[in-house]
Amino acid sequence: MLSNVVTRRFTLDEYHHLIALGFFHEDERVELIRGELVEMAAKGTPHTTCCSNLIPELAPLVARKAELRCQDPITLPNSSEPEPDFVIARLAQDHYLSGHPRPEDIFLVVEIADSYARLRP
Repeated sequence: MLSNVVTRRFTLDEYHHLIALGFFHEDERVELIRGELVEMAAKGTPHTTCCSNLIPELAPLVARKAELRCQDPITLPNSSEPEPDFVIARLAQDHYLSGHPRPEDIFLVVEIADSYARLRP
């Protein structure tokens, strides 16, 4: 007999409340994606090296024109708060202290993958 699996989606406010309560361990890698808590895989050496190599390439391109953010959250309208590897966002007077960048603030999102799926024609 198959049982029904019941899941619960979280709002951004609920997710932030869980963070404020210390619900997640400091080293736990969790992101809110479409209302679901998703445990992220650990970053391997190739991923880390790629990030490190991109910083000196991207930083001069955006200096004083935009903000370069590395593995920091962005807030999306579908109850998501992913933490992409890099985001180039418009300059914010408070450097996003009042809230994470939203779609209208973002120029570019870069996500580094250790593997990929080739699309078939």
